[in-house]
Amino acid sequence: MEQIDFSKGNGLVPVVIQDYKTLQVLMVGYMNEEALIKTRKEKKVTFFSRSKNRLWTKGETSGNYLDVVEISADCDNDSILIKVNPVGPVCHTGSTSCFGDEGAKGFVYQLEHIIKQRIENNVVDSYTNKLYKKGINKVAQKVGEEAVELVIEAKDNNIDLFKNEAADLLYHLLILLKTKGVNLQSIEEVLKERHKK
Repeated sequence: MEQIDFSKGNGLVPVVIQDYKTLQVLMVGYMNEEALIKTRKEKKVTFFSRSKNRLWTKGETSGNYLDVVEISADCDNDSILIKVNPVGPVCHTGSTSCFGDEGAKGFVYQLEHIIKQRIENNVVDSYTNKLYKKGINKVAQKVGEEAVELVIEAKDNNIDLFKNEAADLLYHLLILLKTKGVNLQSIEEVLKERHKK
């Protein structure tokens, strides 16, 4: 990352906090150079609080920390984007985001993370984990079954059943991707490369 220009904002730069998995914007704060150094070192977001006139680590009283995944600067090096894994609600109101509760968009990445956790933590009563343990043949077979069910519903006029079958197919596809050691982002990268051609 380039050197941040703190001079334009009298020592402060705006910082956009974004959920690493869902890409939802969670909040906006400000940092001075000391806050950025502390954030990089501790891997927890620390702001400069204008109202408290001091450094403030998000979650220092609530426990709802923002664990840093990635830090990047904008093209002018005078604002920062930090992608995080939030620990609990971000907003003081209890909402996921200071801009309101999360919508469904981006949830597929959260679901991918849930599937990963259930498998890697060997959650015994989890359908996801049980299917995964049956191996690639059973997981692939289930994806095939769900695809056929989606095709059948596509020929009828019940949009709710169609959407449910599409959701089943996507869910089982995520399990298959995990079984193959592939993540959803890598599939998006393939689609993006195809789009360029």
